[in-house]
Amino acid sequence: MKFKASASRQVILLHSNDIHSRLEQAARISSLVTEERRSSGVEHVLLLDIGDHMDRMRLETEGSDGLVNIELLNEAGYDAVTLGNNEGLTYSKPQLEAAYREHARFPVICANLLDRQTGELPEWLSAHLVLTRNGIRFGLVAATAAFSPFYSLLGWEATEPLGAIAAQVALLRPSVDVIVVMSHLGLSTDERIAAEIEGIDLILGGHTHHLLEEGRVVGSTTICAAGKFGEYLGRVEIELAAPGTRPVIRAGCVPVAAAVEDPEAAAIVRSYRESGEQRLSFAVTRLNQPLPVSSQRESPLSNLLAAGLRRWTGADIGIVNNGQLLGGLAEGVVTQGQLHALCPSPINPCRLRLGGSQLRRALEEALLSQFTELEIRGFGFRGLVLGTLAVDGLDIVYDTSAPDYAKLVKATVTSTGEPLRDDGIYTVGTIDMFTFGAGYLSLREHEGAEFFLPEFIRDVLARELGDPAAVTECLSARWHAAGEQV
Repeated sequence: MKFKASASRQVILLHSNDIHSRLEQAARISSLVTEERRSSGVEHVLLLDIGDHMDRMRLETEGSDGLVNIELLNEAGYDAVTLGNNEGLTYSKPQLEAAYREHARFPVICANLLDRQTGELPEWLSAHLVLTRNGIRFGLVAATAAFSPFYSLLGWEATEPLGAIAAQVALLRPSVDVIVVMSHLGLSTDERIAAEIEGIDLILGGHTHHLLEEGRVVGSTTICAAGKFGEYLGRVEIELAAPGTRPVIRAGCVPVAAAVEDPEAAAIVRSYRESGEQRLSFAVTRLNQPLPVSSQRESPLSNLLAAGLRRWTGADIGIVNNGQLLGGLAEGVVTQGQLHALCPSPINPCRLRLGGSQLRRALEEALLSQFTELEIRGFGFRGLVLGTLAVDGLDIVYDTSAPDYAKLVKATVTSTGEPLRDDGIYTVGTIDMFTFGAGYLSLREHEGAEFFLPEFIRDVLARELGDPAAVTECLSARWHAAGEQV
């Protein structure tokens, strides 16, 4: 479409990111989008999501394999979305294909996520998209954070994102008026993209949950982001005086809290809540005794998870922080829904090769309140505080009256009966969160890591709960106060 050089064209670009299944917020965003389309005109509005709309901590998302999120995106009328790590790493390829190919009524864009078998993008995923709104031609490019070792285990090849973006920008730039990068890469990477890749007008960011209420200009590129959890909706006014001229960009964010929930979106959430509760009501086992948990002291259910991680990964020792579990289990039937509620984190098992000195430091820190009461955000963690360490394959004697980092009296590796040696190397079944440098920092100083996907730690717990011997074993203490009869 051609228009006169003097004709100024305007488009309102709305964007969301990192909603993390705050479904009520998504319903409020839908009502804001409807109002914007009513006041500005449908042809003048472009709506994009920058990833991590899904989060399996939410019952409706877990119980529908993410379809509740797809239906909310459909209902709001998104023009395009990209994938965050919560979509790409917490669902299998068949699940993603079912969600996006069979149910989504919008295009999905991500230039750096290839099928390992073919070396190509799957048919439901595009490297870029060109859309026209009010006579302005938009070239959309997207990329997601390349957690390559994890993606590889799920059958993906996550390529270096900056190169993928640069190639698509070079391809699109001659034929569009505005280049928009949908970046689930984090603010520091977005700033690199703006500084190093020419031809980008606008970057819509996510992943690091940063809020840029007025946008940030780097060179000739404007960087935007709407924070986290649907608390804000990004709103960008784009004006183009004529083809071949640079767009004028005015960026901001709209608070969502005061908006009403869109009735149709709210009905979608209610429907999936009911079906999710039914799907997750399946019985895993029946317990003959309660298995309590505490973040601050040794607990049977945490011991069970530590033992399960050791067995699942074939390791010498099992370690997990008690804060992974948000509650214990009562006597009686245990359902999938209960396990999801008390262990919602999308965290995977892993096996590390760790030095004895690194293990000893973590065990010492597990006796200090500044670690056990530490609040953790991100890294897949969906709990409140870090908690002390649950262990399996170790028998520990400690003295709380001793100085910090000298409280361990003795630590014995139960499989050998030998003391834990600082210069020894041990295989440890634990969780991927520790490899990211969260909580007990010495645990990331490993000599090798093997990750186990797609299972989550709640899958490990479910298997252990089905083993009566394991349930009995978890009642035995691993930590003993000095002077205590062992």
